[in-house]
Amino acid sequence: MVRLALLPWPLVAAFAAFCLTTSGYGQPLKSGVLTLVVPFAAGGPSDVAGRILAQGLTDVLGQNVVVENPVGAGGTVGSLRVSRGAPDGGQFVLGNNGTHSWSQSLYRNPPYDAVTDFTPLGLAVESPRVIIVPKNLPANTLPEFVAYVKANQAKIQFASAGAGSASHVSCILLNAMLGVTVTHVPYRGLGPAMQDLITGRVQYICDSVSTSKPQIEGNHVKGIATTGLKRSPALPDIATAKEQGLDFDVLTWQGLFLAKNTPAPIVNQLSLMLSRALDLPTVRDRLGPLGEEVPAPERRSPDYFKQFVASEIARWSGPIKASGVTVE
Repeated sequence: MVRLALLPWPLVAAFAAFCLTTSGYGQPLKSGVLTLVVPFAAGGPSDVAGRILAQGLTDVLGQNVVVENPVGAGGTVGSLRVSRGAPDGGQFVLGNNGTHSWSQSLYRNPPYDAVTDFTPLGLAVESPRVIIVPKNLPANTLPEFVAYVKANQAKIQFASAGAGSASHVSCILLNAMLGVTVTHVPYRGLGPAMQDLITGRVQYICDSVSTSKPQIEGNHVKGIATTGLKRSPALPDIATAKEQGLDFDVLTWQGLFLAKNTPAPIVNQLSLMLSRALDLPTVRDRLGPLGEEVPAPERRSPDYFKQFVASEIARWSGPIKASGVTVE
């Protein structure tokens, strides 16, 4: 009879993590610290979500996943870095609509092909945008906001976190649907943009739920509408644009991308670990209040994500080009 010695729990956990990352796939993950590139400013909505995901991945992988923030050009600087990196799974980028969909139509010469220059890993989270305005703006509903913008388009301004950012393109698409031309004021992040919205220097932002929620709840700004197909659980009292008569839905999605030509065994390992991280209660409990919703398991695979990104590029190409807005 063989007796098995009982190992301390830390050793059991480490051994389990080792088995998960080296067995049954044919190729182990790169050893040591892995890097999640979040190509936006620290403290912003993408950075907050990225750090939650990084901790979840650390927990399921048994390897440290650290966040780095190489910012610039609406997130394309950090994305380009990953696309040109070694295809060993050592780093991956948290891309979104802006970096991997809208950039393909917005830039005259995109720095990369979002479909062919990356290996998609998986869709991670989705969230609607929120149209927010200063407290003293004479509009409390979407129809009132639309009327105000149409009447004052020559003298008002909308703000964003920078040219090519989700807050920029969301408002471009909104303006195109309304048939208005409004001056864009780009900022270096949503923080300073929000301050100028609160003081009334700019008149609206197509913001993320995570950054707008505390300002709405603190009665510093007004939420006019959300842009999802259903109300956001994080802001249940704010009606969607569709509920208020405007057929406008824009979701901000975020997902992970690896370098081009990353071997399938590495992709499969990390995809499985990403899905497991997204199912952790500790991850969901932190993402939920930010308005970030985790997609169903069947929508997290690399194959689904690849098709999804291609469909998003095709969906928004026409409206972006029709707006006439380009970024150098």
